[in-house]
Amino acid sequence: MIKLNLLEKEDINKIVEWNLDKTADFLLQWAGPKYNYPLTTTQIESYLLNEVKNSNSNIRVYKIQMVSTNDIIGTIELREVDKDNKVGRVCRFLIGEEVNRGKGVGNNVLKEILRIAFEEMKFEKVTLGVFDFNENAIKCYEGSGFKKEKLIENVRKYAGGDWNLYEMAILKIDWLAQI
Repeated sequence: MIKLNLLEKEDINKIVEWNLDKTADFLLQWAGPKYNYPLTTTQIESYLLNEVKNSNSNIRVYKIQMVSTNDIIGTIELREVDKDNKVGRVCRFLIGEEVNRGKGVGNNVLKEILRIAFEEMKFEKVTLGVFDFNENAIKCYEGSGFKKEKLIENVRKYAGGDWNLYEMAILKIDWLAQI
């Protein structure tokens, strides 16, 4: 079982640790272009201070913790992207250590983040973007009720070519039907 709590400055080192032996492509895959490779605590601290914790922020960055141990095993972000239409976006979702992947943890995280999105933040729709080659993530998102809305080709350039991105979404009415 997992719980989500807001990420604090003292939690940042864990995120950096998960990226130490990884590639620039790995960082781009989970964080998008927000951070530069190699990931540093300074980058995350700056993001939290300047974008997340300012008074006008519509961004919540969570740490994913195991209920039984309080160990931090990942991070996920939820933000408002369209106030008028009550649309939120899930982004920067990472289960940090591979030992915690493929065990349903991602589904539990999405269940909780969607509860927060629809019940607490009062969104009517939640979107996300996922690279088309990330089949495990797509399966996880679809299992949580997200549907592919469109494919954006050549959205990111990297050393080996271009990456395509699926835009996925779930409506509150569809979420309510599955809980």
